[in-house]
Amino acid sequence: MSKSTTKLAFGSICAKEMKAELTTAPHILPIYATSSFAFEDIDEGIEIFKGNKKGHVYGRYGNPTMDTVAQKLANLESHGLDIPSKGIFFSSGMAAIHTLVISLLKAGDTILTQGNLYGGTTELFTKVLDPLGIKTQFIDLTQLVQVETVVKADPSIKLIYFETPSNPTLDCVDMEAITNIAEQHRLWTAADNTFCTPYLQQPFKYGVDYIIHSTTKFLNGHGNSIGGLLVGKDLEMMESLIWRNMKLTGTNGNPFDAWLTHNGLKTLHLRMNRHSANAQAIAEYLEKHPKIAKVNYNGLPSHRHHAIAKKQMSQFGAMLSFELKGGLNAGVEFMRRIKHCTLAPTLGDVDTLILHPASMSHINIPKEMRLKNGISDGLVRLSVGIEEVQDIIADLDQALSTK
Repeated sequence: MSKSTTKLAFGSICAKEMKAELTTAPHILPIYATSSFAFEDIDEGIEIFKGNKKGHVYGRYGNPTMDTVAQKLANLESHGLDIPSKGIFFSSGMAAIHTLVISLLKAGDTILTQGNLYGGTTELFTKVLDPLGIKTQFIDLTQLVQVETVVKADPSIKLIYFETPSNPTLDCVDMEAITNIAEQHRLWTAADNTFCTPYLQQPFKYGVDYIIHSTTKFLNGHGNSIGGLLVGKDLEMMESLIWRNMKLTGTNGNPFDAWLTHNGLKTLHLRMNRHSANAQAIAEYLEKHPKIAKVNYNGLPSHRHHAIAKKQMSQFGAMLSFELKGGLNAGVEFMRRIKHCTLAPTLGDVDTLILHPASMSHINIPKEMRLKNGISDGLVRLSVGIEEVQDIIADLDQALSTK
């Protein structure tokens, strides 16, 4: 028995926390399931609260499990680039985006972004941030002359936000060109790198300031947690304003989801290799099918941004979408015939997931905006898994066949 408890009553010993009897370091990162942290003495507490000493205080402010995973991911994003970076683990990708924007912008400022964003991000910008006075302007970020013109004409633009590849049309933004424009006009840039992960693409390499991830997707890879990540190069901003807004708005993640993400990361490179190889084979199959009008996959030379993707990505990833010739009815009927692929409004799992954006993820986006950005009624999105590729193709083939 510990010396500190030898004179305590039985009930007090039951209630009192004990220090961990560690003799050697754990091989696997522990889940620190604690809401707060104890100080050795009042002097240590004072120094930590003053900011003179680093230390954990309260679970909403940070946690060893979350902080370890966030920094591992930051290290992956800056791997081989000699760029210091810091990560913060959030409750979701949406929480990470929201916290970043309210940290950088104020009422009267404008976000410049693309129309073919993830539907949730579009709704966040237009339905949550717009009423607060943070406006959003949607343009085609692949048209660099237009981007330059718009930025010059509107001094309220403070942030260029983009996905590359985009969801779900797989359009690619030339990150180097966009960051060059941003730097000339002293704007921030933020890239959603969820589709690629740092294994396939590193936005820091092209000058991007902030990187967003929904860790729920490929970083975890197993569909068993929700989480988000923000990685930044400006360490002072990450450790002050962004961290402060995270803790005060309660957008922090939790240690269990961080731990599940950490486990998934151990096979990230292996999974992404298989995801990419399977998706390439499926895209080539679909491109030749008579019922398919168009396939959006960056690994196909026919994709309009194949060259940009080839420059920025080491492989072309798991995500693709394809347009059925029969429109909305064809899309719905196709989804009804799917057997092996899972109908689910997410992506990035080890098994193949399929989605019909017009009736699911983008149902709340105005139709004219969907159509303008290539998200048509007959578009189907596929998150290709790591199964044997012939089984995925066989399911698609039977669903495309006429009864």
